Amino acid sequence: MAEIPEAQWHALTATAGLPFYSWSWLLALERSGSVAPRQGWQPCHLTLWRAETLIAAAPLYLKGHSYGEFVFDQSFAELAAQLGQRYYPKLLGMSPLSPVLGYRFFTAHGEDPAQLTAVLLQQIDRFCREQKIFSCNFLYVDPQWQPLAEAAGCATWINQQSLWSNQNYASFDDYLRSFNANQRRNIKRERKSVQSAGLSVTPLLGADLTAGLLERMHRFYAQHCSRWGPWGSKYLTEAFFSQEASALQEHLVLFSAHRGDPQSPVAMSLCVRSEEQLWGRYWGSDEEIDNLHFEVCYYAPIEWAISQGLRSFDPGAGGSHKRRRGFVARPHASLHRWYHEPFETILRRWLPEANAQQYLQIEAVNAELPFTVNLPAFQDSAA
Repeated sequence: MAEIPEAQWHALTATAGLPFYSWSWLLALERSGSVAPRQGWQPCHLTLWRAETLIAAAPLYLKGHSYGEFVFDQSFAELAAQLGQRYYPKLLGMSPLSPVLGYRFFTAHGEDPAQLTAVLLQQIDRFCREQKIFSCNFLYVDPQWQPLAEAAGCATWINQQSLWSNQNYASFDDYLRSFNANQRRNIKRERKSVQSAGLSVTPLLGADLTAGLLERMHRFYAQHCSRWGPWGSKYLTEAFFSQEASALQEHLVLFSAHRGDPQSPVAMSLCVRSEEQLWGRYWGSDEEIDNLHFEVCYYAPIEWAISQGLRSFDPGAGGSHKRRRGFVARPHASLHRWYHEPFETILRRWLPEANAQQYLQIEAVNAELPFTVNLPAFQDSAA
């Protein structure tokens, strides 16, 4: 990212309103060593210029594994091996380590996005074939960009994510009224148990995000990851928090669980915000307290999002327990290009049925939600 002028990158990406694709965020990942060749992430960004003006860009990485993506393609790797092919390295488009909807090729205002999408894909195809790269994969794609890439030949694979949507709630109590009586009692009981432990939760942002607090967040994050051993998904380095996060302060919100001073937390979660959205990313705790995770990672951020008039909250990947706490299952698409004809033939035959089953699963999950919410016709809108 350091090789790309910040102002020019910002001119392409600013209107998307996604902090995870800002020049500062992507640079911080690289400069902190969180995203680097030794970690299996080789930055390989593609840019398109007209004279000295950047008119299109695709954030891309060569990956030596499938960790940190949260779209699980290990079965693809196994199939490639059965066909005698080397699956890695693969070319990947996403904001590293962040399962955040919105990947696209960013294009300058006044340019033709469909035309530039086709041009960049042609360059990607040439690069992959010359370098004998097996596949190119775009994850968590922007639904508005998806048809452009599909028209240029990308195959679509549907997965699911969780999302809370603000139905014009006036307060957290107003939000609770959308639940059935049983789950409303459960949520009140879970929140009360945290209060009974003597804890308050305070959102901290702006000038309250001191260097010491950000370093403390790294310790919480590392401690939580270590509990899961080799599956702990500890990707961010200490330098990301101690040296780089200060440049990202305008987008960060920490939810501090404390007894007394919010700057002395016993647990904390880190969220990222834009003008309209909130994303939950990391958390950790010094104490084992019932329901503290739900309070710091779900309830307090939802309450704050309502107070700020934000329209949605993405709590992160995984976790069926999210469904009972206000999060709806929604589809997200990844787009793929393969450079091995037998493999591509197999996958393109498999994908329609796999995607249909995913839509059915999403409908089944949402049919069991203990709250009322306006649900769009996901399959129709995705098609």
